[in-house]
Amino acid sequence: MSATLKDIAALTGLSVTQVSRALNDHDDVSAETKQRARDAAKALDYRPNLSARRLASGRSGIVGLVLPPQDRTPRDSMFVQMMRGLSSAFSRHGRLFVLHAADEGEDVVAVHRRLIDGGSLDGFVLIEPEHDDPRVAYLQGRGVPLVMHGRDGPAPRYPFYDIDNLAVGRALTQMLLRAGHRRIGFINGREDMCYVAQRRLGWERALREAGVAPDPALHEHGQMTESLGALATLRLMGPDGPRPSALIAGNMLIAKGIYTALSMLGLKVPQDVSVVVHDDMLPGEDLLAVPPSSGTRSALAQSWEPLAAALIGAIEGRALPKTQHLGDFEIVEAGSIAPPP
Repeated sequence: MSATLKDIAALTGLSVTQVSRALNDHDDVSAETKQRARDAAKALDYRPNLSARRLASGRSGIVGLVLPPQDRTPRDSMFVQMMRGLSSAFSRHGRLFVLHAADEGEDVVAVHRRLIDGGSLDGFVLIEPEHDDPRVAYLQGRGVPLVMHGRDGPAPRYPFYDIDNLAVGRALTQMLLRAGHRRIGFINGREDMCYVAQRRLGWERALREAGVAPDPALHEHGQMTESLGALATLRLMGPDGPRPSALIAGNMLIAKGIYTALSMLGLKVPQDVSVVVHDDMLPGEDLLAVPPSSGTRSALAQSWEPLAAALIGAIEGRALPKTQHLGDFEIVEAGSIAPPP
């Protein structure tokens, strides 16, 4: 027999109303009470009755994410971690999280329209925002709650979780500037991604603050894969390339490609080329792995709970500032920086 709210109330000494409001993350419930209720729900293997919830509230208790139609094979590990983390976070809040993968060539807005018209979802998690993202405009026009992993600009008018990517790009560049580097290459992600543009802006800003004019030939864009890191490094460091004295990698996959290419060219880190990396702390990708790499670090996993809480808050009509969250990053020194040769 499935556990009920009454069972959780009996175990915790709370009222059924308190348990319900705690599991639904209401603002007027203390953090301690929420945790008590969640711990008891987990211990009792409580599963919310979605049919009863829909009858009582008009909501299904189901939220979703539409995976855009792109080749993600090189980044499967990231998306597996994302789906697993979001599913667990929403489950802790008594919600069901579902994934819909759009087919190649399928319009992602049309997918959202079809799911909304089906009437089964209360809101959506969106990932990889683009400038003037059409998904945001459509969902807001339909009055459908959303939360974005990332953001378009510093003060968007929608719920989000993000880190300060401008500050990330600036911090990575400043680490190299302090060591005396002036020709600093950046192998970054796709140009249409908002976080990529912010990191490039941080690179440019740090250089200008140091009196260095940013050289567009030192900035590479592409899908954030190991092959991009290798090919871009070969172009930058080859006999006809601009040959920077230091390189910034947008993620650990790019960094692996950089190290491979530098080894092929007979160049050593940091004796010949300094390297810094931004690390999302995904399983199997470690900033401190061999070879050790200095840089910035922010666990992608720290976004799951804020994303779930923000979307639930949007569904329940909380004020926008309470559904917008900015995460932290840390700077790691691991010996991959030296003065330019």
